[in-house]
Amino acid sequence: MSDTTFDYIIIGAGTAGALLANRLSANPQHRVLLIEAGRKDDYHWIHIPVGYLYCIGNPRTDWLYQTEPDAGLNGRRLRYPRGKTLGGCSSINGMIYMRGQARDYDQWAHLTGDDTWRWDNVLPAFRQHEDHWRLDQPGTASSDFQRLHGHRNTGSTGEWRVEKQRLRWDVLDAFAQAAQQAGIAATDDFNRGCNEGVGYFEVNQKSGWRWNTAKAFLRPTCTGRANFTLWTRAQATRLLLAPQPDGRPRCTGVQVWNGQEMVTAHATREVVLSAGAINSPQLLQLSGIGPAPLLRAHGIEVVHDLPGVGANLQDHLQIRAVFKVQGVPTLNTLANSLWGKAKIGLEYALQRTGPMSMAPSQLGAFTRSSPAQPHPNIEYHVQPLSLDAFGEPLHPFPAFTASVCNLNPTSRGTVHIQSADFRSAPAIAPHYLSTAEDRQVAADSLRLTRRIVAQPALARYQPQEYKPGVQFDSDADLARLAGDIATTIFHPVGTTKMGRESDPLAVLDAQLRVRGVAGLRVVDAGAMPTITSGNTNAPTLMLAEKAAHWMRAEALGRA
Repeated sequence: MSDTTFDYIIIGAGTAGALLANRLSANPQHRVLLIEAGRKDDYHWIHIPVGYLYCIGNPRTDWLYQTEPDAGLNGRRLRYPRGKTLGGCSSINGMIYMRGQARDYDQWAHLTGDDTWRWDNVLPAFRQHEDHWRLDQPGTASSDFQRLHGHRNTGSTGEWRVEKQRLRWDVLDAFAQAAQQAGIAATDDFNRGCNEGVGYFEVNQKSGWRWNTAKAFLRPTCTGRANFTLWTRAQATRLLLAPQPDGRPRCTGVQVWNGQEMVTAHATREVVLSAGAINSPQLLQLSGIGPAPLLRAHGIEVVHDLPGVGANLQDHLQIRAVFKVQGVPTLNTLANSLWGKAKIGLEYALQRTGPMSMAPSQLGAFTRSSPAQPHPNIEYHVQPLSLDAFGEPLHPFPAFTASVCNLNPTSRGTVHIQSADFRSAPAIAPHYLSTAEDRQVAADSLRLTRRIVAQPALARYQPQEYKPGVQFDSDADLARLAGDIATTIFHPVGTTKMGRESDPLAVLDAQLRVRGVAGLRVVDAGAMPTITSGNTNAPTLMLAEKAAHWMRAEALGRA
């Protein structure tokens, strides 16, 4: 930490931060510092796909956050994993590659007043870093597929590897057939702009190993550049803000705790917050940027009153319906025996296939919770296993879980500091199921799950509903039971949203610059004004790609 002056400082070496560091340091004239509070990603369980089980809830790789007691969950708290290591959440997440729906981005364009966010205009940013398995063999990808996913002329199209899963399960195949019998068409590509359909998810893996953003964007490219510096085990504690002649503050650097002392790093061009939808608003608030009453309550000087910092929290709440089955293998029975565990380990060691190569969810489906919905508004994550809660033992009986989430919740939560001490976790209050619309979608989703499971394709396995229980059928009962069995699917967004200047809760402009503060951007999932209709890792990479383009253009005087 002897060199403390840089052109760009990026706080957070996760999904967005790693890509930004790669793109900005590609110009050898730009000195780039990337700061990560966690350790290097040298923990073996990060790289084995099933290792998320040992990374979530582990202080080596997780911030160990919890939500506040939530009325929509009948007073329960939820574990709220956030990656604390190189690669951030891409090192502990479900590895699912999912862009969302075209309408998500068209809505962003409307909310920001900037057509750069329309679906057709974000596609190039997705394609720029994507490396899709179908492009490995020339001639196998249609022209329409190449329009959506890129071309491969020589070498790789991008750094972000997308592959097929290296396993299949009879019970999942049967669920897919049942979904088709219930009217959900099969699909082989969830990323065309309308993800309606049922099929196996594609994942961010490479030859059976997790592919995180540290591998994709930092090694070996960035680490071999003389103008790139990486600090790990270095927690940003406060942004440095200096007044300008026009009265606006300017962000000039950051104060960092390295475990022994405070170090100050200075930025001559920009500071970029890529700490995620929880930690970015926390750091803004600790630095005096946020809702004035909140800051004053904790004795923090108000540098810039921005009411939207920490507001607008959105997340996907998954309702985990469990069904016992007979006559078909599931992970419950396989992993609950010594012989089964040995077989699983041997298969992965020899072939990089089988349950150890599993993403947390293997089969997906997007559809409408009721015929009245104008577009696919729910997503299924189907797993050949069941347990009472994440982190607890598998059930002793064969079963599968059909988790379903509302893609576009209307409930909104908050992230607020609880202390002026940077070591104190913020209060995370998602306010799940706090609107009548979300409760209705929850009830309708559980009914649709029952209709799928009742189809002939699954009949031979005699599925029996274990949770929530067939005795519950009214809207009120199902919404209440959803509160009992639902959990986060780890997709917090929106806490530093971009929007029009007329929007009092818009923290960022359409190019992700903090309103009213010079030299500061937020580039992570917190910038999303509304949550995307699917898993949020790929959209976060796209955000970073676009931000890097704007920042490089500004450096060249083309803004």
